[in-house]
Order: sequence, then C-alpha cells, then structure tokens
Amino acid sequence: MDGTVPPGWPEEVRPPGAPDWERTAVAWLFDLVPPDYRAHEVLRRYPVLLARFAGDHVTAGLEAARAGWRTVRVELADQLPADALEAAIAAYEREGARLAAAARGVEVVGGALRGERWVPRL
Repeated sequence: MDGTVPPGWPEEVRPPGAPDWERTAVAWLFDLVPPDYRAHEVLRRYPVLLARFAGDHVTAGLEAARAGWRTVRVELADQLPADALEAAIAAYEREGARLAAAARGVEVVGGALRGERWVPRL
C-alpha cells in the first residue's frame, strides 16, 4: 500500500490495501443510500454490487437536483417570495455539488472494489 488514491477519493475511505479499507468503503457507500438498503444481505455480502446501487442512487439524486434547479423558479414563483427562491437555488447548487462529488467517489471506490488500481501520471 502506498497511500495514493485517485482524485475524488472520499476522505472517509481508507486507501486500497490499507487495513480495513473495504470496511470503510462499505460503510461510506451505505451512508450514501437509504437506510433500508442495509436490510439487503446481498448488498452487505457483495460490496461491488453495493457500489452499483450507490452509484444509481446518487446519480438519480443528482438528476433530481439539476431538474429542481432548472424549474423551481418558474414552478413556485407564485407561491414563494424572491428570497426563498434564491435560497432554494443556492440549496440545489450545494446539493448538486455534493452529489457530483459523491458520484465521483462512488466511481473510484467502485473501481477499487473491482480490483482496478490507480496509477498517478507524471
């Protein structure tokens, strides 16, 4: 283990090859999905599958945040004051950024769980 990880690697997950790195990856992935996913034995047994489920869930959330950002001003203009709409836009932007980072993290963690190794370029 050399401790190098690809860009977007989540802080909560130890580098591949470190002791308990897969345990930290699984815990992080479960934190990204609804709590009910923990009841599925197959997701606990196969971390690669959990990464797939987490990726699908995060992608759906990102798409929803983008759609909300595009439409909230038009759809709620008659029900909310301008400052509330601006706050909603800002919240969608923050959530979108968080979800985009999570999607990248799921991508690289999932790759590591599948045995892919990242080699930094010079």
